[in-house]
Amino acid sequence: MLSTLKNAWKIPELRKKMLFTLFMLFIFRLGSSIPVPGVNKEVIAQMFNQQSGGLLDFLNLMAGGAFKDFTIFALNIYPYITASIILQLLTIAIPSLESLAKEGDEGRKKISKYTKYLTIVLAIVQALGLSVGFFNQAIVDKSFISVAVIVITLTAGTAFLMWLGQQITEKGIGNGISLLIFVGIVSRAPGGVIKIFQLYKAGEAKILSILAFLVIALIIIVAVIAIQEGQRKIPVQYAKRVVGRKMYGGQSTHIPIKVLMAGVIPVIFSTSLLNFPQIIALFFKGNFAEFVKNYLTLNGTAGIWIYSILNVILIIFFTYFYTAVQFNPIEYANNLKQYGGFIPGIRPGKPTSDYLSKVISKITLAGAVTLAIIATLPVIVEAIVRLKIHFGGTGLLIVVGVALETMKQIESQMLTRHYKGFLK
Repeated sequence: MLSTLKNAWKIPELRKKMLFTLFMLFIFRLGSSIPVPGVNKEVIAQMFNQQSGGLLDFLNLMAGGAFKDFTIFALNIYPYITASIILQLLTIAIPSLESLAKEGDEGRKKISKYTKYLTIVLAIVQALGLSVGFFNQAIVDKSFISVAVIVITLTAGTAFLMWLGQQITEKGIGNGISLLIFVGIVSRAPGGVIKIFQLYKAGEAKILSILAFLVIALIIIVAVIAIQEGQRKIPVQYAKRVVGRKMYGGQSTHIPIKVLMAGVIPVIFSTSLLNFPQIIALFFKGNFAEFVKNYLTLNGTAGIWIYSILNVILIIFFTYFYTAVQFNPIEYANNLKQYGGFIPGIRPGKPTSDYLSKVISKITLAGAVTLAIIATLPVIVEAIVRLKIHFGGTGLLIVVGVALETMKQIESQMLTRHYKGFLK
C-alpha cells in the first residue's frame, strides 16, 4: 500500500488529485471546529454526560466530534444520504423517475438535482429538531431570529459538505461522501484508544473485554478485505471471425463478478435509515421518544435485538439493490452476443442472462449475509461485554471498506500508466 502511494505521488496528475483531496478534507476538519453561534457548549457537554451512549455518541462519531461540539457541520452529510435513499427507492416506484434514470447522464443530473433539494429540506427538518427540540436548553437566546440563524447555519453546513463531497469525487481521489464519513470516524479513533486506557485504569473495563474487542476488530478487518476482494470468474470464449485478411477472436477470458459489488454503501444506508426515527424522536418527549429509545435503539433491552434484526434485513436489501443497479445481466448478455462471446455450455442471449442472474443472486446473498453479520455481531458483543467505547463494528467496517475502495481507485489509475501496486 505504501509503495502504491509512493508511486502515485510521483505521477503529476495523481499527485494533484491527492493534494486536492487532502485540501478538501482539511477544510472539512477545519469547519468541524467552528461552533454554531448562540449555543452554550457547556450545557451540551452536560447533556452528553447525562445521556451517554446510543444515538448521540454514534452521531458524534460519524461527524468526527462536530455533533457534540455543535459546530457548523453538526448534521454532517447524513441528510444527503437519507435523501439519496429516498430518491433511489422512489425511482423504482415512480415511472417518471425511472424513465429519467434510463436517460443517461442528463437523467442522472436531474435526479441529482432533486436529491440536493430534498437534502436541504431534510437538513432544515433535522436542524429544527436539534435547535427547537433536543438542544433547546443550550440555546442562549430563544428568539425567532436566533433560532433561525442556528437552523440556517446547520443547513448551510450540510449543503457545503454536499458540495465538498462532489468536488472530491469529480476532481480528487475516491468517493467524496464516503471519504468525509471515513475522516470523521478516523478522527475519533485516538480519543477512543485513550478512553479504553482510562476505563481500564478506572477498573470499568476488564482486560478480557478489551482483548475481545481487539480480536473482533481484527476479524472485521480480515473479513471485509476477504469479501471486498472475493470474486467469481465466469469463463468466456470468443468465436473466431475473419474480417478482411485478419482473424479476430478465438481467445478465452472471464467475467470477474465481485462477491460484494456494493462495497460498504449498504452499511452506510442501513445505519442512516435506522437512525432517522431516533432523529425524529428528538422533536418529542414522552411516550413516542420512550418507545423509540426502548425498541429502536441499542440502549433498550429489546431494542438491541430489534435494531440488529432490522440492520441485517436492510443491509441485505441494499446489497441486492445496489448490485442490481451496477450490473445488468440482460445488457451484459447482449454485449457478449454482439461481439461473438459466449459462456461455455450456455447458449447466447436469454439463457446467458438467466445464468448470470442466477450466479449473481447466489454470490450476492453470500456477500450480503456476511456483510450483515460483520456489521451486527460487534454491536451485540459490545452490549454483552459492556465495553463503553463507541468506535464499534460499523465504524470500523466503514473505515476499512472506504480505504480499500480508495486504494483501488488509485491502483486502477496507476495500472493505466503501467505501474505495479499492492493489489495483486
